Amino acid sequence: MFLSAFLQFWIEPMFAKMVLPMLGGTPSVWNTCVVFYQATLLAGYIYAHLITKGMKFQWQTILHLSLLFSVFLILPIGVSQGEVPPAGENPILWLFLLLSISIGVPFFVISATAPLLQKWFTFTSHPAAKDPYFLYAASNLGSMIGLLSYPILIEAYLPLSGQTKAWALSYFLLAGMMTACALLVLRSPNKSNLNLESITPSKDTASNTHASSQLRVSQRVRWVLLAFVPSSLLLGVTNYITTDIAQVPLLWIIPLAIYLITFILVFARKPIFPHPLMLRAQPFLLIPLGILFYWGFTKIVAWPFIPFHLLAFFVTAMVCHGEIAYSRPSTSHLTEYYLWISIGGVLGGLFNTLVAPQVFNSLVEYPIMVVIACLLRPSLDSINQSPHKRRLDLALPLVSAFLFGIFKIGLKYFMQWRDSLGTLELIVLILISCFVGILCFSFRNRPVRFGLGMGAILLVGFVWTGGQERTLYRERNFFGIHRVVHDPEGGYHLLFHGTTLHGAQSLNPGRTREPLTYFHPTGPLGQVFAVFPKTPDHANVAIIGLGTGSAVCYARSGQNWTFYEIDPVVERIARDTRYFTFLNDSPVQVDVVLGDARRSLVNAPDLHYNLIVLDAFSSDAIPIHLLTREALMLYLTKLHEGGILVFHISNRYLDLKPVLGNLVHDLDLAGLVQDDMELTDAERSAKKAPSTWVVMARRSSDLTQLTADRRWKPLLGRLNMGIWTDDFSNIVRVFKWSLPRIKK
Repeated sequence: MFLSAFLQFWIEPMFAKMVLPMLGGTPSVWNTCVVFYQATLLAGYIYAHLITKGMKFQWQTILHLSLLFSVFLILPIGVSQGEVPPAGENPILWLFLLLSISIGVPFFVISATAPLLQKWFTFTSHPAAKDPYFLYAASNLGSMIGLLSYPILIEAYLPLSGQTKAWALSYFLLAGMMTACALLVLRSPNKSNLNLESITPSKDTASNTHASSQLRVSQRVRWVLLAFVPSSLLLGVTNYITTDIAQVPLLWIIPLAIYLITFILVFARKPIFPHPLMLRAQPFLLIPLGILFYWGFTKIVAWPFIPFHLLAFFVTAMVCHGEIAYSRPSTSHLTEYYLWISIGGVLGGLFNTLVAPQVFNSLVEYPIMVVIACLLRPSLDSINQSPHKRRLDLALPLVSAFLFGIFKIGLKYFMQWRDSLGTLELIVLILISCFVGILCFSFRNRPVRFGLGMGAILLVGFVWTGGQERTLYRERNFFGIHRVVHDPEGGYHLLFHGTTLHGAQSLNPGRTREPLTYFHPTGPLGQVFAVFPKTPDHANVAIIGLGTGSAVCYARSGQNWTFYEIDPVVERIARDTRYFTFLNDSPVQVDVVLGDARRSLVNAPDLHYNLIVLDAFSSDAIPIHLLTREALMLYLTKLHEGGILVFHISNRYLDLKPVLGNLVHDLDLAGLVQDDMELTDAERSAKKAPSTWVVMARRSSDLTQLTADRRWKPLLGRLNMGIWTDDFSNIVRVFKWSLPRIKK
């Protein structure tokens, strides 16, 4: 069981890394993969339930071992070279089909291992056979270790080709061990039980499980809901903490590891964290979390907030999973029990991945699940609810919501009378937060009242969040949440992807053609275009990453400009003159090619572009496949003799300079870098942003004018980084481990 779970959670990040280059590294790739894994896990549990109920043990082993060994026909795992996602369309269906074809069968077979082996274990004469649920902890321990070992050991030391071969060898070992388990059961002295559907639990077991021969519908529904909430929270928290950090298995794994740890702890024979302790701790975490949502502080994505969200997720998952473990049935319902848990997990994943993006234009599914988690708490109030108290369950949260709204609106308008928002605002904020917290904490022993109270806080916070009137447009799709915001103080329109600024335009008629933020004329990109020929005959320029399209301000008549953009929403926003007019006002014809830039660039003629600018590394999703040796070789084949490659690598969490430095040394190119971090007050007021840029060329002579500028430094590599290729990259070594400053 340990090995099967280890393989299951090794293949998850490994295959996700294989498909990331096709879809631009968006977090929805991982979320979609998680939903597929949950759905396949459910299919495996259904299969295990059906064969253990409808087949004799001997036929079970023949069928399952046949499926197990049939997987050898498709090993090692990989992605077909001919697979290409649909450009400009939602790729979820395509990704599901790719996952089904590539890893569907092995993942399905492995998914059935845990319930099958636990059921088989009940047929033995082992003293623990009457209560095999502790084995579920062993399974989840294997899952967690598989996840954690991937970024630390497997990804760091093995290329993808080596990972798939090692996985195939480990799967061969699993097949042999499963065969041995089947033989052990067949040779067990307890052979008479092999054809029985259930084994009567002992008196000790009966005290901790429901030994009833029939399961109630309400019990099944509660199992589904208790599994649904942590599954949805898992993806909600993952979306939150990866908003401004590279979308790589390293960070996706943290919430999933916590999710698995809770299963390990609640199903352990001797729980480290007693269930009553988790129940009492939950309000102390969820109430502050609700207040953070209420005041809009969750928009500040910074390291100090991330551990708090993870801790709240851990305790909430412990409460939900603890309720599941505490209500486990007798072994006669073992496979059905796991089946309902799996259904809840799948529904949670489907809600976040398929439903929420269509229904909501922001990540409200996260706070919604917090409210449902409060409603699912068991009642700690021993007094039966009277009609009077049930009315209070509804009335008190509504009154609280009204008071919170009045306080917040009053604070907002009162502060508009003051010149600055200082100590007084902080004091009033703390007082209101204390009132909110104390009142909601008093509801903690009554789930309905507590859940509705939390819902009231979040609802008021959503309706009366300060600054919402500044949002001109918001849209959510597979690639994330996009917002166009009006900045009244400076008279700008700003484009955000998550919380990362992707461009700005001044509303001043005299500055509408001025590139701002990272593309400011006094910055590194402005310096590159200052030495780039103004009017070469038919000069061709490629920009990877559209944003607002502000780079086109450097275009001159006679040039041909092509933007490569993976997200169709970005193009729609950039072409909408209500928000941005860079493309509309351009002196040249601008073409936008939708789809993954690297795949699209293959279709461009060789030696076609005089300048290629890659502006795809400052966002919330780092497309690693655009920073490999193979990618750089592709750029060079499309770059004209004497042409220049420009990389925008500003990033709060990743230091990509040594990655590019190693590639420059490996391919014997010329490279320069500039950290444009020290800005004057005038530049800041003019909406210039700090940035880091790298330029490359085939020969040093192609960069002569930039080399003479002392602001440009030689690009250096780092020996311990290695050379990033399509087969190998190590994101851990490029992390900036110092805490970044909070960005509002």
